[in-house]
Parts: sequence; structure tokens; C-alpha cells
Amino acid sequence: MTGARLPPTPGQTVGPFYGYALPFDGDSELVSTQHPKAVRLHGTVRDGRGSPVPDALLEIWQPDADGMISREPGSLRRDGYTFTGWGRAATDDTGHYSFTTIEPGSSGNGTAPFFAMTVFARGLLNRLFTRIYLPGHAALASDVLLTAVPADRRDTLMARREGDGLVFDLTLQGERETVFLAYPGN
Repeated sequence: MTGARLPPTPGQTVGPFYGYALPFDGDSELVSTQHPKAVRLHGTVRDGRGSPVPDALLEIWQPDADGMISREPGSLRRDGYTFTGWGRAATDDTGHYSFTTIEPGSSGNGTAPFFAMTVFARGLLNRLFTRIYLPGHAALASDVLLTAVPADRRDTLMARREGDGLVFDLTLQGERETVFLAYPGN
């Protein structure tokens, strides 16, 4: 049967096993808490009933403060100096997650600064993608993706400033569901 194409099979939930092999030391610390521009990005993941999701795993990708996207290796074995723009955090028993990072800069072309986030959690057949925009940035009004989202849903993509940094809560489904993105091929 050389050249025969097999039909794709549907995804299915397995696990979650996120706490077993995926977390690693320093996974949520993109920069040290001592970094002069360090900021805490944190929040709570909730399901459609509003209950915390204690077994989600979140990943972020981001440019540096100047909007440059890192091409440096070393995310899994951080050296304490190189900013790779990638991190991973698991939620705790209350559905809370936390990253130590820097605020991303705009990567150009009228794009507002944002964190790209991927969500893995129980009950999901596939991972979910979203963005976290910084509040108050001048480019928010012209950001191509953000302006394509209905005005009454854009706030689900906005972080809010609070005490020790940025807060971004996620709701996986329901009335206040976070806007999730689809990418071709995913």
C-alpha cells in the first residue's frame, strides 16, 4: 500500500499528565525577579461553570521589551542571562498561574504589544491559542487582530494592571469565554 493515505482520526483527551513531565525548574521565570524590568503576569483559569481549573498548563511566547523576537536557544535550560521569550506555567489547586517576565514591545507594523498564550487543560481535545494585550497602548486601536474581534469581546484579550504586575484571567467556555484563535492547520 505504498502511497496510500490514511484518514485522520479524531483527537481525544488523555490525561491530564501535565504535572508529570512537562514542568521544569524555572519554567515560568522568563527573567529573574531581580531583573530591573521584571513584571508578574498572572491570573486564574476557570471552566464554563466558573470553577478554577487546577490542572491546566499555559505557555507564553513574546518579544523582548524592544519588540525583537528571540531566536536564542535555551528555554528548557535557562542560563540566567539570555531572554528566550518562552515560558510554561502550571495552575495550582485554585486555578492560579504566574510568570515572571518583562512587558513585550511592539513587533512593528502597527501591532500592539502582546503575549501569545497556549492553553492545555482537561476536557480539551486540542490546545487553545489566545493573546494577552497590554492595557493603554496607543496601537490597540489599530491592531489588525484585535480590531477584528467584536468590540464587546475585546476585553477578554486585555490584561489589567494590578499591584505587582499584569493580571489575565481565562475562561474556557461560557458567557465570558476568552477569545481563542484558530490558526491554519491547527
